[in-house]
Amino acid sequence: METAQIVLCHSNPHDALVRGLTEDGHRVESLPWDEDSRERIAALQPDLVLLELAVRGPHRGGWDLLEWLGERDGTPGLVILTSLARLGDRVRALDLGADDVIQEPFHVEEVRARVRSVLRRIFPELHRPRLVIDDERKEVWIAERRVTLSPKEYALLSLLASAPGRVFSSQEIVDALWTEPLLAAGHTSYATGQDAQKYVYLLRKKIEADVTNPEIVLTVRGFGYRLAV
Repeated sequence: METAQIVLCHSNPHDALVRGLTEDGHRVESLPWDEDSRERIAALQPDLVLLELAVRGPHRGGWDLLEWLGERDGTPGLVILTSLARLGDRVRALDLGADDVIQEPFHVEEVRARVRSVLRRIFPELHRPRLVIDDERKEVWIAERRVTLSPKEYALLSLLASAPGRVFSSQEIVDALWTEPLLAAGHTSYATGQDAQKYVYLLRKKIEADVTNPEIVLTVRGFGYRLAV
């Protein structure tokens, strides 16, 4: 997500953290614990809440707010900042719905990274690189970067993009990319599922940020491949 609405609910302000998250492009609202915390969080409808848990204070040191957030429908991402040292407290926070627990004192860069990680899990489709296929020019762009594909790689991507979300088996890929074109030309195809797998790998090497963790061409184990929607 390029921009998220984040609420930092705290007993003491964390100015450096607010600045860091703002530098990341997020809209950050810093709220102290008070009797209006629930209403203000509900009105803001944040994508993620950073909630500080303490030993004592209003709302039982933040636990009341955590329990309330965990019970709400459409609960946003929830990251806990806490000085509580007991393992049981941290486990309880996770059981109540927290996506992550960060021990204080913390480093601002760590919190920023953890926030990015939680947002990626919650909104994976908004983090996926933008894919553009210009069929007239036979050009492919990933997140404003032009990618040069071989004719077979382009044909594979075009096939998957013809029905985003639909799973194509290895045999369907072989038929579309090898068997049918060769038959039309009066030739016989000897391509196999391994050829389909090879070209999926070659395509991923060019369009995925991480071949081991693809976000665009996805594997549906036991069935085939699909283009992420």
